[in-house]
Amino acid sequence: MANSNRKPILLDFEKPLVELESRIDQIRQLANENGVDVSEEIRQLEARANQLRQEIFSSLSPLQRLQLARHPRRPSTLDYIQAMTDEWMELHGDRRGYDDPALVGGVARLGGQPVIILGHQKGRDTKDNVARNFGMAAPGGYRKAMRLMEHANRFSMPILTFIDTPGAWAGVDAEKLGQGEAIAYNLREMFNLDVPIICTVIGEGGSGGALGIGVGEKLLMLEHSVYTVATPEACAAILWKDAGQAPQAAQALKITSKDLKQLGIIDEVVPEPDGGAHSNPLKAAELLKNVLLKSLAELLALTSQQRREMRYQKFRNIGVFAEVKV
Repeated sequence: MANSNRKPILLDFEKPLVELESRIDQIRQLANENGVDVSEEIRQLEARANQLRQEIFSSLSPLQRLQLARHPRRPSTLDYIQAMTDEWMELHGDRRGYDDPALVGGVARLGGQPVIILGHQKGRDTKDNVARNFGMAAPGGYRKAMRLMEHANRFSMPILTFIDTPGAWAGVDAEKLGQGEAIAYNLREMFNLDVPIICTVIGEGGSGGALGIGVGEKLLMLEHSVYTVATPEACAAILWKDAGQAPQAAQALKITSKDLKQLGIIDEVVPEPDGGAHSNPLKAAELLKNVLLKSLAELLALTSQQRREMRYQKFRNIGVFAEVKV
């Protein structure tokens, strides 16, 4: 997991809470040094901190949730794998000469069940992010993902995908190597796999880069993650020629887990610890693991034909609406 000893990175809306918690720590330290009993005052301040935390994180705007989804300390795919699984073994390469570090995958056990896990991988700092291409997978990454999913299908292992990318790599070389074809191939083939597929948006789910590993019977979202056809900044630049209109775009795009659950795009919202997943990564992993195990049990009870039909109908129903005349 992320190193908890690093200096915290604060978002603007987190600062009042962190200042209050720092004040509580200072009072507690001074009381201990001087042998003064301030337990009642501490209790009142901690109650206020809890109340403030709930007020802040229950009323976040879509753009603030996007900031949380992009938080540098937010747990990544490899963080969740490390915290949730046993006997993890990463597998490399697309068998066509390329191993994309922006998309990782391998074999593991989750609650004793052998599974294939794959997902986008962002970096922790600038150097790591450059090496991981900021979680934007190249065509070789999606071909590696498909190779692992075919392996899972051959050996009857469920597939878990973790989505966390601003989008697929849009460079010239990516287009030369067939980025669109690689993603389209994954979309088609994932509908035909016999094994259970559970997809989870753990951070930023952007555009076709997210969809390339996002076809499954169940689509989960962490509470403060986002899932969108385009980033609010890109949408604002396209519609208004002004990236400064991103807050308005974020509101209109319905990118939050709550909105997408209401629209029927996702199946379940996975709660995060108070303060977001980055505030307590181990707790976040525990909450996600519980939901994954429950969902796996439900899907393993179905036949492969039922799972394929469930997958198909899920995506056929997206975007269906009825007009009501009044």
